[in-house]
Amino acid sequence: MPHRDTHSDSHVNAFAEMGLATELVQELTKLGITSPTPVQAAAIPQLMAGHDVMASAQTGTGKTAAFLLPALHKLFKPAKHNARGPRVLVLTPTRELAEQVAKVATDYCKLIPRCKVACVVGGVPYPVQNRMLAQPYEVLVATPGRLSDLMRGGRIDFGRLDMLVLDEADRMLDMGFIDEVEAIVSAMPKDRQTALFSATLSETVQRFAGPMLRDPRLVEMEVTVNAQPQIEQAVHYADGYEHKQKLVAALLKEASETQSIVFTATKADADNLAEWLKLEGFRAAAMHGDLAQRDRRRTLDRLRRAEIDILVATDVAARGIDVAGIGLVLNFDLPRFAEDYIHRVGRTGRAGRTGKAISLVTKNDFMLLTRIRRRYNIDFGTVSLSGLEARFKPGQGGNGGGYGDRKPSGGYKGKRPHGGGYAGASTGGYAGNGGGYGDKRRNESRGADTRGAGSESRESRGTFGGGSHNPNSNPGSFRSGSRDGGAPRAERPASNGETRQRRASW
Repeated sequence: MPHRDTHSDSHVNAFAEMGLATELVQELTKLGITSPTPVQAAAIPQLMAGHDVMASAQTGTGKTAAFLLPALHKLFKPAKHNARGPRVLVLTPTRELAEQVAKVATDYCKLIPRCKVACVVGGVPYPVQNRMLAQPYEVLVATPGRLSDLMRGGRIDFGRLDMLVLDEADRMLDMGFIDEVEAIVSAMPKDRQTALFSATLSETVQRFAGPMLRDPRLVEMEVTVNAQPQIEQAVHYADGYEHKQKLVAALLKEASETQSIVFTATKADADNLAEWLKLEGFRAAAMHGDLAQRDRRRTLDRLRRAEIDILVATDVAARGIDVAGIGLVLNFDLPRFAEDYIHRVGRTGRAGRTGKAISLVTKNDFMLLTRIRRRYNIDFGTVSLSGLEARFKPGQGGNGGGYGDRKPSGGYKGKRPHGGGYAGASTGGYAGNGGGYGDKRRNESRGADTRGAGSESRESRGTFGGGSHNPNSNPGSFRSGSRDGGAPRAERPASNGETRQRRASW
């Protein structure tokens, strides 16, 4: 039986009572932060006690402070080893997230003597970063690709590293950074402390993390956007691309007093939609992986300065965006991975603010919508703008459309179980464009996760695990030395507000 750790709100209701250095508590007070969020209350005591931690936490829950505060607390003590290089390393999947974490770390470091923060990401000239790394620094925030390059050039020494943090580990795997991360970790001292934070603690994430963590404490927050009641979530049905354009324009006009992010599935759609919105009189700009780093930073700065009101972005480009004024998230296209929905919605309603998230759903999107709803137990509302109502209604079918009068129970008539839609009458099964389940129920196919054609390509050297995500595929390929044993751990969602902590059993 796994060991369970419990925590009492009575003794973790203030940062000072967690044992954090007085200087850190004073800086938090100056920033107006006096009470920990649930993930901070759960993770900080474990990290302060010296345990490795594996935590599930969504964006906008205060997870950055949950790992930075215990990490910076270590800087008040002398380094265990006499060497150069960082005492704290934070790895993030994207440049924007790295820069955001580095900014927060710099704010927290103001009252810590000799606390310097360095940030190394792609898109910045190597000589600039080499000069920065030649100066003394305590905290390094980096993306795996650029850090690997600098390590090969002999620019990084991990001899005195006290703590490693892997932030948004699930996204690092999605972007194909497993080789880089494993190479980086192999160069570190064995006696370091490690913290891993991920939106979800899937079997794949746990297998990846196994060799890097020592007897970790599991901190599992409820992974559902219903745990963020300040975010109003709804769907608006749409008939196609042009109808979606009209809906976006109307919804943005309704939200004209706030800033918005519109998510698209492809880089081309982000560019095209941003240009169309500008022609319609909106102050909009696109951001995606094909833009140069300086252009992405310039666009983000314009958003923060309110020089633009609307950012049209892809999933990869929008990771790590933390702009207080985002009041509306529009999903022009639903994400192909359910986890990405969590990260999209997390761009609004941050730090307790209110926000809205509206998804435009066509008859071809019902499988994606159902997957998100079931995965995170989301109760979507429905909105319908007057004069822009969709012609189709849920249950009329489509390519993987909705349920008819009742749940599917017909017989599979297609030639291959994962092709086309689910054909069948409205009395059983999904109405679709090809194939369908009849006699057999479609349990085998539930949860199939396939990436649609034209989706944004990864900004990396490949994808983790290889192959398509279908019910019969291996959950991930691992080289020798990676953990591959043990039965899958049952994923039981916690109730609202509940936190589960225990030692991870492999």
